[in-house]
This record gives sequence, structure tokens and C-alpha cells, in this order.
Amino acid sequence: MANQDRRPHAPGKPKRGKPIRASKPQNGKPKFRKSFLSKSEKEITASGKPQQRLSLHRKPTESTSSDISESEDVDLIYGRHPVLAALENQRQLNRVWIIPQLRYDPRFHSLLQQAKANGTVVDEVEPRRLSQITDGANHQGVAAQIAPYSYKELGDLIEKAKLATDQPVIIACDGITDPHNLGAIIRTAEAIGAQGLVIPQRRAAGVTSTVMKVAAGALETFSIARVVNLSRALEELKAAGFWIYGTSSDTGKLLHTVDFSGSVVLVIGSEGNGLSLRTQRCCDALVSIPLHGKTPSLNASVAAAMALYETYRQRWSSLVYLDERGKDS
Repeated sequence: MANQDRRPHAPGKPKRGKPIRASKPQNGKPKFRKSFLSKSEKEITASGKPQQRLSLHRKPTESTSSDISESEDVDLIYGRHPVLAALENQRQLNRVWIIPQLRYDPRFHSLLQQAKANGTVVDEVEPRRLSQITDGANHQGVAAQIAPYSYKELGDLIEKAKLATDQPVIIACDGITDPHNLGAIIRTAEAIGAQGLVIPQRRAAGVTSTVMKVAAGALETFSIARVVNLSRALEELKAAGFWIYGTSSDTGKLLHTVDFSGSVVLVIGSEGNGLSLRTQRCCDALVSIPLHGKTPSLNASVAAAMALYETYRQRWSSLVYLDERGKDS
């Protein structure tokens, strides 16, 4: 029954492909990295055990594995736009650190009062303290500790997207590991009007404080589904009536020649390897952005932005045409 929503095959339309189917610490004791401990915490007792562990909102300063960095910084957001968006959408905040100059700023004051009434602890701190909390990041005078991001179920994301518009657009990321790229994709997708994002659970960046910072508040109104198997998720999207288009740097139809009408999923490949072969087999068509310079490929977030713009440009052009006809008459 779900396949009834799909458009019939026509010349120029792609044909369907066939559907396809943290290391443990040694000796059972956790290891502590030096960058996880303050000066007092580095002191070792006579028994050889560290005196205390690091608080939850500290982040490692050394380069560590993505799993460790995500688990450590997932509950901290910083910067004026991300924190302001969280306050405006009444996100559950455990604590807010803010410099005195911003505390009584008209943009923050009433929202902070409301958050405080709901149980949020609001601390006025000096910029140096904020730099310690955010590990030297560009905090812009404010930071907040929030509950971990709540992902949507894929079925709920599909249902919400179809209720929002009759031609929904969803982004799928195939192994994006750089949180800055993921945050930029989220910001662009939400700003241009896409209905959601699908990311894999393994070997890919999740929603961390860095992603929230780069997304600049877009996550407060943008839905993300995290799936165990991306190929299976794409097949589920197909069954729901979506056409799957994968971006490729060297093969595929030119982006501006593809018809992006109807329900669309744009799949963006990883920074180094692009789309995996399994993901390519799940796509109805591969599309590429024509490049005439010597640079062989684009940044993943830039490619996503260009594919999104072309998708919506085709839809906007018809809307503008109708508006112009109305003015002429």
C-alpha cells in the first residue's frame, strides 16, 4: 500500500535498483587521560588511585577518539545563538553560565528568569571561568548544560515530513565524521526548508556540543533520526514514496539536469570516501556537481548546500512564475 504514493516510471526518471539487505578497558578498570583531570585531581594517593573524577561538563583537550569526545561534550552548548534558541524553545537546561554583561541583556533577561523558575541554575561567571568550562572555545559569554539530544524514530520523521508538505525533502548522511560538517549541513537544511536528517549510528558523528554550536540554533526546530543501518533506512524511505538521490564527485547525472520533484532524499557521502558502494546501490540515481577548476571535489557540507539549493530552486521557480502571472493579470 505504501508504494502507491510513488510516481510512475517515465522517460528521464531513474529505474529502481534492487533492495539490499568502545573497546573495553584492560583489567576491568577505567583509564583516565591526563587532560581529563585538573591539577588537584592528578594527585595520586598512597594507594596509587586517583582521588576524584572529572565533572560531566569538562571536555578533553587532547585529540581522542570520536566516541570519547562525543560522550564527554554531548551535554554542553555554548555561544549566543545556540543558547538563546534553547531558551526560546524551553529546552531542558540544567545550568547556565553567563557573564554579567549578558545577564541583563534584553534578549536573555526574561528568558533566563523563566528558565530559573523552571529549575535551571543560572550562574554569573567571569569570561575566564567560561573559557575553562568550554575548554577555550568561542563561547561568546554564555554556555549551558543540557540533556542529551533526543533523536526521532525514522517512522516518526517520515510521518512528520509528509504532514509538513506534499513534497518533503530529507537529507541522509553516509558516514559524516566531522561535527563541523554535520552542524553546517543541519543549519543549511533547516534554513532552506528541509524536513529532517537521517544519520547512521556507527562510524559517524552524532549531535554533540560542537554540532549544536555550528548549527546555530537550527536543532531546536529540526528533526534528526539516528538509524542502525542506513541502507535499510533508505529502503524504508523508498517504501514511503521517496526518490533517493546520492551525490557523487565523479559519476552520475549533472545536478541541474535532474528532476527533483516529489518526495526526495538527498544522500551526502563522507568527507574522504564519499558514498559507500552499498549506499550507492540503494540510490535511484547518482548526481554530480559539475566542476571546472583543478579542485577535484567539494566539502561535504558545501555539496549538500548546493544539492539542496538546486532542489528548492526548481520548486521556487514555478512559484515565482505563478506569482508573476497573478501580478500581470
